[in-house]
Parts: sequence; C-alpha cells; structure tokens
Amino acid sequence: MGNPSRRLAVVLFNLGGPDGPEAVRPFLFNLFWDPAIIGLPAVLRWPLAALIAGLRAKSARANYAIMGGGSPLLPETEAQAEALTKALGEILPQIETRAFIAMRYWEPFARDTARDVAAFEPDEIILAPLYPQYSTTTTASSVKQWKEVYRGSGQTRAICCYPTEAGLVEAHAAQIEAAWAKAGRPSGVRLLFSAHGVPEQVVQRGDPYQSQIEATAAAVAARLGPGWADWRICYQSRVGPMKWLAPTTLEAIGEAVRDRVGVVITPIAFVSEHVETLVELDHDYGGQAAAMGCSIYIRAPALGVQTAFIAGLAGQIAGALDRPVGVHPGSDFVCAAKWDKCPVRNRAAA
Repeated sequence: MGNPSRRLAVVLFNLGGPDGPEAVRPFLFNLFWDPAIIGLPAVLRWPLAALIAGLRAKSARANYAIMGGGSPLLPETEAQAEALTKALGEILPQIETRAFIAMRYWEPFARDTARDVAAFEPDEIILAPLYPQYSTTTTASSVKQWKEVYRGSGQTRAICCYPTEAGLVEAHAAQIEAAWAKAGRPSGVRLLFSAHGVPEQVVQRGDPYQSQIEATAAAVAARLGPGWADWRICYQSRVGPMKWLAPTTLEAIGEAVRDRVGVVITPIAFVSEHVETLVELDHDYGGQAAAMGCSIYIRAPALGVQTAFIAGLAGQIAGALDRPVGVHPGSDFVCAAKWDKCPVRNRAAA
C-alpha cells in the first residue's frame, strides 16, 4: 500500500505513579496541587497540598513497598501503548501511528510528552484517556493540561469517554469469568464493581462520573447474563473528611458477609494494575474480608492488554479521525442533560 502519507500521534492519558520511594512525596504533592482535586486558590492550595503530601507520604511508601517500592502503572501503560500501536497499524496501514504517554502527576509529564509529539510533527492527534468514565477530576484535568503545554502541529481530537464501548465491556466480562473459573466456579457469589470514589459534591456539580460507572456496570452485567444477576456498585480509595460516593467497597463486602455470599470484585474504573488494585483490593480489602468472615474473595484482574479492550480502543481512535476536530465520546455514548460538566454537552468546557 506504499509508504504512510500521514502521521497520527495518539496521546494516552493516565494518572501516573511514583517510580520509587523518593518519588512518593512529590507525586502526592502534584496530585493534591491539581485544582481539579482541591478547588482552592493557589495561595491556599499550595500549603495544603504540601501538608497532605507530608502527612500521607509514610503510609503511601509502605503501600508502594508491597509492590517493590514503586508503581507498576508506567510499565503497564507502556505495554498498552505498544499493543495499541500494533492494532492501529493493522487497521490504519496508510497512516504512520505512534502512541505517546502523558501522565498527570508523575513522569512522563505532559510537558515532556508534548515536546516529543511536536518533534514527531503529526498531521493528526487523538487524545485517548485511559479513564473509560469521564470526570472533571481525571480526563478534564489531563485535557486541560495538554492544551496548556502543546505547541506543535496537528489537528486535535479527544475521546472524552467510552463507558459502554463493546470491547471494554467484553474485556471486563472475560476477566471476571476467567477469575471466577480459576477459583473453581464457586456458587453463592456476588459481583462487586469497585470504582475509584470521588466526593459527592463533585457529582452534585454536574460531573457525569457516577452515571457512567453505573452504565459500565450495567453493560458488563448484561453481557455476563442472568447467572450474574447479583451485583453491586461500590467505591474505594476515599481520602479526607468530605462525604464521598457510597457505598464503600468495604461496606459492600460487609453486606455480602451478612447475606452469606462470597464476592467477586472487579476494578471497573481502572484499566491497569496499580496501588488501588494490587494493594488496596488485594492486600487491604482482601485481608479485611477474611477478618469479616467473607467465605469467598475473588479479584478479577484489570484489563491491561486484554485483546478486546485494545481492539475496542483502537477502533475508537480510528473512528475519531472521521469526526470533526474537538471532543467526542467513544461508541456514541450520550450523557443525560443534567450532567452539564460533560464536555460534549458543555462545549465551552471542552
């Protein structure tokens, strides 16, 4: 088919994670310095971010020590980028495609990735968040920062979300069924869709995150079929004194114990293994579930390079090239009108 005539840069967004013990405190500072996380003026946000980072650094280092001292998120994302580049090469052979990684709170930072993308001199750029469900605290923050730092060529399109994309749904269902089968297909289990929580006030201000988590969970449950009719949504990783989305994952595990059923937990908002899955779900909640008397505790893996997930993401990226410049949902997902922080409904915020 000849040499590719166009260049496509795919920028994969994720939160990032410290690559060693020395990086934990600055990583935490970067997280809490983000105005999307703490919505205070900079003069107040800076000392508060420094205080929180200092207070949490010791316990966070202990958590990362369980994983060898640092987060596996970057290697996981690099594997996804490689798999995605290969998949896009097969469906877009006429385009030279390169996947780049831009982490929000640790290396590689968006400013450094922006220079790499500019040096590639792309004709087209697709911003592809590795957050399937849109939130002002994740995707919006990453897209905003990218706009601030990128100065190179290329028409830019962004995929804002893909909560019910067929490949994503298929991949989750496959991981759940595989984990259950590996455990011997026990009966009497409840499926828990565990998502990273956000403060309730974030949703009350029009953020569609919770509604999109619910859409993903319902789609996966429907794909699994009637044998998995007993399922719940729950939320993990709460920090601070504010009221967060409920029930918590621990509360959902406790409910299962009272109902005398085991649990199969799937990380519905995470596509990579990192501290919230390998430590919080496997180590912390797994131990507490055993202490509560939970009869069965099975954790489905994150999606990683699962074939259906990568194929679905590649299809969304290829499809985005046919859309106007701007922000679009994957798989034509549409938020309800009340979610006015949705970037498609609120173009001024996109």
